[in-house]
Amino acid sequence: MDNSISNTSVLNKEKALIKRRSIKKLSLGDRVFYFINTLFLTLLALIILYPVYFIIIASISDPDAVLGGQVYLYPVKITLDGFEKILHRNDIWTGYLNTIWYTVITVVLSLAVTIPAGWALSRKKLPGRKFWMVFFIIPMFFGGGLIPFYNVMSSLHLINSQWAIILPAILSVWNLFMTKTFFESSIPEGLLEAARIDGAGKFRTFYSIVLPLAKPIIAVMALYYAVGQWNSYFNAMIFLQDETKYPLQLVLKEILIASESTVGGSGETILQQYRLANQLKYVSVIVSSIPVLCLYPFVQKYFAQGVMLGSLKD
Repeated sequence: MDNSISNTSVLNKEKALIKRRSIKKLSLGDRVFYFINTLFLTLLALIILYPVYFIIIASISDPDAVLGGQVYLYPVKITLDGFEKILHRNDIWTGYLNTIWYTVITVVLSLAVTIPAGWALSRKKLPGRKFWMVFFIIPMFFGGGLIPFYNVMSSLHLINSQWAIILPAILSVWNLFMTKTFFESSIPEGLLEAARIDGAGKFRTFYSIVLPLAKPIIAVMALYYAVGQWNSYFNAMIFLQDETKYPLQLVLKEILIASESTVGGSGETILQQYRLANQLKYVSVIVSSIPVLCLYPFVQKYFAQGVMLGSLKD
């Protein structure tokens, strides 16, 4: 026991000595570079994090203090009235449930389409591979516009249907090509050849070998599709007429518009509505962002791996 402790202490001393020597070996130019680099990255982190921090402290601060410019480093006169007004509305919870439904179904269907399609396009022996590549590339850069899109949805009888929100979001060509590149660079051909020698067919190879190795890109695609659908509101605004089918983002939009309406009110009423709208603006950002922020840690370990592996070629 004593020997193990002494060996650990000696090893730690050696590591500290090596680290000090490496620091001493840095030239003046290296030290200047690391200092400037650290300073730049710190400023960049502050620029990115401060707006998020400001939204949080503004959502729990007194609206008059926010409007008066008194809130910039810490909350002033902490109040949760904005959260109470938002969370006590039944349409908020209905919008939450609708958005969760839209997001879960979209992610499941998107993965069921994107992953197999990306694997197929990554195979050089796919019949008509060049045709399918062009077939997917053209709509990636060219679209028919809003009116033809609306006419197509109308002809399919999808107006005021929940599927009008789900179906257009199932496949992203950009995500498809990212998945294709991941498979091309990350699945060894030797492994597939070994599976063929062992008698595995194409479907058995895909489900038993490819999918277990594709966990990073599956996690990344799930996150991309989930965030995209969660933040989406335009299709709902165009195609949905029933308010009980509104997603959360559209519900929050309607609340902000209603709170900012000043038609037929006195000066005091107008000021009160303006204060409420300003507070709800920050609260709505917090309410709509929390689920996505809670989802990210579960896929973080796959995120960088999935994106980087899909972007490199041997």
